[in-house]
Amino acid sequence: MFVREVGPGIEMRLFEARDAEELFAVVEANREYLRKWLPWVDVTHSPADLRRFIERVRGQYEAGQGPQTALRWNGRIVGGIGCHPIDWPNRRCSIGYWLADECQGKGIMTRACASLLGYLFDEAGLHRVTIQCGTRNRKSCAIPRRLGFRREGVMRGAEWVNDRWVDLVVWGMLAEDWRARRQARI
Repeated sequence: MFVREVGPGIEMRLFEARDAEELFAVVEANREYLRKWLPWVDVTHSPADLRRFIERVRGQYEAGQGPQTALRWNGRIVGGIGCHPIDWPNRRCSIGYWLADECQGKGIMTRACASLLGYLFDEAGLHRVTIQCGTRNRKSCAIPRRLGFRREGVMRGAEWVNDRWVDLVVWGMLAEDWRARRQARI
């Protein structure tokens, strides 16, 4: 089972079927905020939808294609973070994340992303990780910037979200960037 202690009171744990009800409650409480940037929100109508998602991403993890985790803060689910299926021949993946509105601005997601990057680069041996964010989603774009990702470009009209096309900025990091950044902190 994939579990990582991220910081005081912050844990990433592989999604489990029993998380569906609590996860749905968090999505429901943050629906208006989340639907601005995430295409899956408008097609998530019940805990059953999330159980199907959890079953799929647990299969992804069991197939060796990377974890999708519940992000817990002080014991309760406040978001999710994980990687989209790993492209092993090229040793790369993209990661995605979301966080309840009231939990933002506390460094929770930045710490969780750093922990996931440590796993992906140091343990899984990936060469490249990307993050794609809506160009106008300032809070989401601040995370890769803070972690030392390079802004690689913008994909115009790349994602259909809430009845509109969203431009996505692509942020990239290579394993050598991660190692150099870690070395600079020592």
